[in-house]
Amino acid sequence: MENGKVSAHFGHCAYFAIANIKNNQIIDITAHTPPKHEPGVYPRWIASLGVTDVIAGGMGQKAIDLFHQQNINVFVGAPLKEEREIIENFLAGELSLSANYCNHDEKSHC
Repeated sequence: MENGKVSAHFGHCAYFAIANIKNNQIIDITAHTPPKHEPGVYPRWIASLGVTDVIAGGMGQKAIDLFHQQNINVFVGAPLKEEREIIENFLAGELSLSANYCNHDEKSHC
């Protein structure tokens, strides 16, 4: 999250909004300040918090692969909206995903 909305670049977000879900309802949403951003740190840290799904505006393929190694589902191309709206859309099966905002190829960076 950045400025109250989904960040376009996952690795540069200010904080992570982590929702506790029960019976497909939001119980609470807590903000977590990430550790220093280094390759491979976020997937392990997020897995240690019990996260099962990550919703992001943009994320590089290497990061996606590292999340999959932690058995975490990744959804990229999320609209840059507020956390509660994104989570509610996701739970209702109405989250509209577009192209990944971040592709990290040789010519383009986030």
